[in-house]
Order: sequence, then C-alpha cells, then structure tokens
Amino acid sequence: MNLAQRLRLRAQTLGAIRAFFAARDVVEVQTPVLGPATVTDPDIESIAVPGYGFLQTSPEYQMKRLLSAGAPSIYQLGPVFRHEERGRLHNPEFTMLEWYRLGFDDQQLMQEVAELVAVVLGPGNVQTVTYQQLVGDLSDRGNVQRSELDLRFAEACESLQPGRFFVVDYPADQAALARLRPDNPSVAARFELVIDGVEIANGYWELLDPTEHERRFAADRVRRKTLGRMDVEPDQPFLAALRSGLPNCAGVALGIDRLLMLAQNADRLDEVLQRPEI
Repeated sequence: MNLAQRLRLRAQTLGAIRAFFAARDVVEVQTPVLGPATVTDPDIESIAVPGYGFLQTSPEYQMKRLLSAGAPSIYQLGPVFRHEERGRLHNPEFTMLEWYRLGFDDQQLMQEVAELVAVVLGPGNVQTVTYQQLVGDLSDRGNVQRSELDLRFAEACESLQPGRFFVVDYPADQAALARLRPDNPSVAARFELVIDGVEIANGYWELLDPTEHERRFAADRVRRKTLGRMDVEPDQPFLAALRSGLPNCAGVALGIDRLLMLAQNADRLDEVLQRPEI
C-alpha cells in the first residue's frame, strides 16, 4: 500500500468513526494536549515541557472535568504522547480515541467497543477471558512480583491470536481508575481488548469516589519511587472536578494506529503513521 492509499484509508476510517458516534449522539470534543499536570500511573512516563507542564498521555482527566461540569456523552480523537515508548507497537506520539458514555457500565461499553471495531475491521466474534485465566492462579499473589505478573500478562496477550478477546476481572490492585465490582470487590470493573495478540483498548466502569482516587494516586507515587520514575503530584483541578460530582459513566481509550495496523495487515506501527517518505 503506497502513501496515498494509506492516507485515504486513514481518512476514511476516521470519518467512519465520527459517523459512528454521530449516530449515537456522542459529541466530539477537543481538550488541550499540553497541560500543567499529568497522570500518576506508574507504568506511564510523561513528556515534560519546561515552563509549560506536560504533553498529555491521554485526554482522560480533561474529559472527566467536562463530564463533571455537565457535558453529555463525549469522545475525542487526537494525538497523545508518552516518553521513551518506541518499537513495533509503540511510538512517543500516537493517535488515541477516547470516549465516555453516561449511564453505561463496563459491560455495555464493551458491547459498543465491539461494534466500533466491527466498523473498522469488519464483523467478528469477540470472546471473553479473565485475567486469572491468562496469568494463572492468583492465590499466591503475595509471592509474585508485580513485574512478573505484568510479564505473564503481556506474553499471554500476545498468544491470544487469531481473534478478538476482552480480558476482564482484573485484580483489585490493578483497577487503575475503575471501580471495584459491587458483587465481587476482589476484581475491578475494567476490561482490555486484544485483537490478534495486540492490545487495542483499555476501559473502565469509572470510579467516582474522590477519596479513593487520592488513595490510589498515593499508592501510584510509592510505586513510581520504587521503579525510579519521576514523582508526579496529583492533578488538583481533576480532583476538584471529582469532588463536584463525576456522573455515573464508563470510558475507554483505544489506539487508532494499532487498529489501522490490523486493518491494513501491517506488521509495525511505522507502516501506518503519517510520515512523509522523503
């Protein structure tokens, strides 16, 4: 596929995604890509811009501030940035699709994610597997380092091919910003979509409690220190928005470049990024 064909396919795909959300009355927004604060997530390192703050790793905090201020269901399609992420499936700048659905839980959002993927890749069955089925017995968690679990999980995800799979029932300590399941607080209402061994999307039934957010942010900072990463102060405007009241919702972030890679049967992200061939 030459450059002109790749550009046309990308434009057609983005147009189809926008039409998908327009039909569901989900409103497109555009939040800042440069902000004074960033995420505490220990597995993500942000790109600092001296004198200005950080290039955003996701529009999550900004979009949740909009929801707390009264926005309807919303989506954003645009660039995000992560430090030192480069490889077959990684690039420091990439395109993310993130959306939030008011009144949805994780199960409803998983269905919508499957429907969106079908628009881009064509129809296909999506199977569901649990985190424990991928990494093995979790009864000895106290004797297993988090880094080992992460490696097990990454290797297991690569083995999920061919096909489309939702990974569910993450352990509570890997909830990120998902709430815990009301009927089983040992697992989080979090899911990941893996297609042909490639991690594509990560979604939550969103945590609403600002106090629990602060507790998790504090735990993030401890783990960041253990990993030798820079300390990150929690985003205070985001916490203030949570205190004002984030409505019940579910949200998901999806890597557009990886989805396009699969759509084009490409092997590397470089093959679908919009770089002039000079």
